[in-house]
Amino acid sequence: MNKIVRRRLALAVTTLLVATPSAAFAADGYFMNGFGPRQKALAGAGVADQRDAMSLSANPAGIVGLERQFQLGMTVINGERGYYTKGLPQVVAPGHVESGRPWFPVPNGGYVEPIDANSAWSVVTYANGGINTAYDGAHYRPPLGGPLGGGFAGVDLQQGFASVGYARRFGTPLGAVTLGFAPTIAVQMINVQGLKLFAPYSSNPWELSDMSYDWSWGGGVRVGVNWDITDKFRFGFMGSTPMWMSRFDKYSGLFADAGRLDIPANIQAGLAYDILPNVTVMADWRHVFYSAVPALGNPTNPLTRNSLGSGRNAPGFDWTDTDAGAFGVEWRYSPTLTLRSGYRYSSNALRARAVTVNALMPIINRHQAAVGANYAFTKNSSLDFAFAYAFKNSITGFEWVPQLPGLPLGGPNPLATITPWVQAWEMSLGYNYKWDAGDRSIIPARF
Repeated sequence: MNKIVRRRLALAVTTLLVATPSAAFAADGYFMNGFGPRQKALAGAGVADQRDAMSLSANPAGIVGLERQFQLGMTVINGERGYYTKGLPQVVAPGHVESGRPWFPVPNGGYVEPIDANSAWSVVTYANGGINTAYDGAHYRPPLGGPLGGGFAGVDLQQGFASVGYARRFGTPLGAVTLGFAPTIAVQMINVQGLKLFAPYSSNPWELSDMSYDWSWGGGVRVGVNWDITDKFRFGFMGSTPMWMSRFDKYSGLFADAGRLDIPANIQAGLAYDILPNVTVMADWRHVFYSAVPALGNPTNPLTRNSLGSGRNAPGFDWTDTDAGAFGVEWRYSPTLTLRSGYRYSSNALRARAVTVNALMPIINRHQAAVGANYAFTKNSSLDFAFAYAFKNSITGFEWVPQLPGLPLGGPNPLATITPWVQAWEMSLGYNYKWDAGDRSIIPARF
């Protein structure tokens, strides 16, 4: 590796070190609807049309044809979530219970460098939304208070990713095709509190709840394809393997397969069409395979003695796969101003039959709307802005009572319903820098 390449790689890594993952509100389950202000403003559309330094996070094939550039960004999210009950619940605290900790920062960073006219490499860091809830003991459930009788309760799950990618464009009789791949390192940490009273249902009650933070490491591979069908019409595809993760040893008595919580595989496909030279419309679809991860997809019920964490078939959170459709429009109004807007609809990962356990994780998302802009205040530097709003959504189901004396396998409590709910807004800001053509400097010479 020559000195120039080493310096550029060092610059890229330094740029991304500030992009440490943090928990946040998400769009498809706990998957974010995009990484960076441009993707946020388009509501996650654009797998077939990538234009900035975060392109690798959306489609590894999207980095070819971009100028040498970097981006640093931050998303601030305000998420309101909680649950309410009707009737006479036996497991959760009754009434309207709202989570604290509504504010979350989520940084991102990316760097792209062309190798030649038909190939490029890139490095990015980004984060999934994760899960973060905090329920105090004000709403009382015996014997210790809190929503589940174990005192203060909540789940704090954070997931971050670092990818290094390469892409190359090939000419074909049907139009140019670009292939990209990005090996990805993933890290996640979790803290679960307030589940002490579930100890009889755990295969390892000493590693079930209130064990402070535990870390998990792993990774996988993401691949991408771009196909220029015509000079105005493009198709894009991105696929990610699961991120195979090490076990959460401190929570081996909670998660199925003795604490393993892999990050699900996902795929995304989309189309982009330039209706005018400066106006592009995009439509995308994404599928997340939550049900393939035992800790997430296994049924919660029946919840019997010593069943939690006992193996791959142990009870999980009963999530189903999600599908999302996104539509985005970008109008490059002038050389200095670009306007963007998007809408997204996501199916729900939670099932009504599992609302009892998922009251601590109300990842219920349906409708989202977003707007944003890019303003170039010099030839080299620009700012990106995005605002997204997730409309309030909820799901209602009967409370489920676990195995109790006289109730061998547990069952629904017809006298009580539970309704988890969530709504949120998020604001993103990013700084972009593009080097002049032929400028091989490591540190930007002008801003």
